[in-house]
Amino acid sequence: MSDAPEQKKGWFARLTEGLTRSSRQMTDQVVNVLTKMQLDDEALATLEDTLIESDLGPEASERIVRRFGQERFGARETAEEIKDSLAAAIAAELQGHEGRFDPLRGPRPYVVLFVGVNGSGKTTTLGKIAADLRRRGAKVLVAACDTFRAAAIEQLLIWGERAGAPVVARAQGSDAAGLAFDALERAKAEGFDVLLIDTAGRLQNKTQLMEELAKIVRVLKKLDPSAPHETLLVLDATVGRNALSQVEVFDRTAGVTGLVMTKLDGTARGGVLVPVAQASQAPVKLIGVGEAIEDLQPFDARAFARGLVGLEQ
Repeated sequence: MSDAPEQKKGWFARLTEGLTRSSRQMTDQVVNVLTKMQLDDEALATLEDTLIESDLGPEASERIVRRFGQERFGARETAEEIKDSLAAAIAAELQGHEGRFDPLRGPRPYVVLFVGVNGSGKTTTLGKIAADLRRRGAKVLVAACDTFRAAAIEQLLIWGERAGAPVVARAQGSDAAGLAFDALERAKAEGFDVLLIDTAGRLQNKTQLMEELAKIVRVLKKLDPSAPHETLLVLDATVGRNALSQVEVFDRTAGVTGLVMTKLDGTARGGVLVPVAQASQAPVKLIGVGEAIEDLQPFDARAFARGLVGLEQ
């Protein structure tokens, strides 16, 4: 055995590995059926049922199967050919839903607001982005405006120390909008490149918290009418199609400009990204498949689709 250090897996390899549960559920049954018979109406119906069970949704599943069937109907294919055609059909559904997240190409300070329900990976996503920006030489300020949960404040303080980014924080129960205002004042006065603002996890029935989110947006605009420059909605893939209702509510309250889908490595329902992307006016900008900083990466429709069906790049 070599004593050389093991080379860290590339992003695509980690994506494919992270999506193993989804790809196994989605493709094993389909491949087993389709490689044993010609592609006919019965086989296509089996494929459509499997896609729906993987949370791609009935509308997208129907279109994918129609596109897949037009290419392969009546043929007897290998497992690799079936996966390749299926990946191409899924990628076609995601065309036009890719977005770019690069806060270093905008105004200074570039204000990014993070929204989402508790447990979605919102605070961790902010921490990963802070660490990445600091690695790239940016001057980053973090605002712990989830004053609803003491654990969220503590978590951000840890991420801030790890990333080398100062954190503006107050005691649990403090006014979140006032904290956001003060953080932006400091960011402007001290020449920070990026201000990352965490917010409390909000549910549809938490009217008070949703109003607080709207207030944060209003006070930021008092200092900078263009702020926030980016509002990222962080979604947890493990909740499946429940993520669709979150998209609607947060977009109405905060004007979401980009989606982040996390925990794609912990679910057999990774296909939910397809209907979520199609339901939102905002593009998918980042996806996460692990705990490491480098496991949060820009969304690439083709790479995602191939990983989802268990294919290599």
